[in-house]
Amino acid sequence: MRDKELWVFGYGSLMWHPEFDYAERAIATLAAYSRGFTMRSIHHRGTVARPGLVLALDVEDGAACTGLAFRITPGCEDVTMALLRERELVSYAYKEMQLPVALTDGRQVQAVTYVIDRNHAQYTGALALEAQAQIIAQAIGGRGPNRDYLMNTHRNLCDLGIEDNDISWLAARVQNLT
Repeated sequence: MRDKELWVFGYGSLMWHPEFDYAERAIATLAAYSRGFTMRSIHHRGTVARPGLVLALDVEDGAACTGLAFRITPGCEDVTMALLRERELVSYAYKEMQLPVALTDGRQVQAVTYVIDRNHAQYTGALALEAQAQIIAQAIGGRGPNRDYLMNTHRNLCDLGIEDNDISWLAARVQNLT
């Protein structure tokens, strides 16, 4: 059990499918990181033979990523961390980090989040949007089609009023490809 509140920052599927109990959720922004399809997915949204792409946070000067911060229900912290580690660290392409996020009500909290390891084999670096769209349109993994991951993320961002031009472009392009 922890002495202080546990917050988790979600920027992709954690926003629309958190799989943990939370007492509060709020739109939040993480400075100095960008959201992008920079991780090959060989488990959840692709396979080793045909990798998909999933979102990752990548450090970038001047960038900011807006997503959701979740305050975990008191007493559920250890279970939540175990669930997150099983889900997010399946291949250790992400690094688990505690980073400061700014909530829309002005509060600043430290939140657990997952940042891409640039030295990991699944890191793609910057792929052209068209190349991303071609991969996402075709890949399927253990949690289903890669395009569903993109469309659910896009829909959730739109519902929350969060603009992400690259994800909007990708959603339209993948829709045209499938």
